[in-house]
Formats: sequence, structure tokens, C-alpha cells
Amino acid sequence: MSEEKLNEDILTAKSDIVEEEQVEEAEVVEEPSVEEQLAAVKEEAAKNMDSFLRAQAELSNARKRFEKQQAQVYNNANADLVMKLLPVLDDFERATASVPENISADSWFEGIELVQRKLFGILENLNVKEIEAVGQPFDPNFHDALAGSLDLFHI
Repeated sequence: MSEEKLNEDILTAKSDIVEEEQVEEAEVVEEPSVEEQLAAVKEEAAKNMDSFLRAQAELSNARKRFEKQQAQVYNNANADLVMKLLPVLDDFERATASVPENISADSWFEGIELVQRKLFGILENLNVKEIEAVGQPFDPNFHDALAGSLDLFHI
């Protein structure tokens, strides 16, 4: 029995040695040095800084894009309003140009002329300027073709 006991003790000792070696191997895992840790932290900080700068640039670009779109919407709204007011102003001009002299001296007519001047003042504040077209060559960038001459077609 002592031999069995001896074999058993040997097996127990071997298993203890194997366990100790496994524990030692697990403990052998080296921790990075301070320099390696510092380099890793610096790399992570650089990545974070790059991400921050990119996000900041994207925000700045989005803000500029929004402001540009807002200005464009404002300009388009003003252009639409002016386009709707121009025929009214043309009618005012034709009406005031054809008023007989006995009516042009009335005070109510002066009120109508005042309204016309105020409308022109509003357009001036919006930087709308009259384009001289009479006697000028046709420029499609500035002029609208309303009617062509029938003489050109010899009908």
C-alpha cells in the first residue's frame, strides 16, 4: 500500500506542479511599460483631437450652408414680391401719366402720387433698379420679350 500511496503522492505532486506552472504562465503576461502606455494614450488623444476637429469643421460648414440657404430664401421671397408689385407700379405710372390737368391739381391725386413714390422707395431699399431698355439692344439676361414686330414676317 505504501507503493500506492507513493504513486498517489507523485500524481498529486505532478498535478500541483502543472497547476503552479499554469499560474506562473498566467502571471508571466507582461504589462506594457510606462513608455508603451504613454504612446498608446498619446495615439488615442491624437485620434480624439482629430475627431473633434472634424466635427467642429462639419458644424461650421453646416452653419455656413444654413446661413447661405437662409439668405437665398430671403432673396427669392423678395424677388417674388417685387415681380408681383411691378405690374401694379406700371399701372400706377400709366394712370398718373394720363390724368387730365384739372384732376392732377386735386389733393386726392397727390395722395395717389405719394403712394406711388412710397412704392418706388420700397423698391429702391430692396436695391431694385430700373433697366433702360428703350433704344438698347435686346439682352435676354435683363429684358423680357413681350411681343415681336409683325413687319419682320411680312404677313
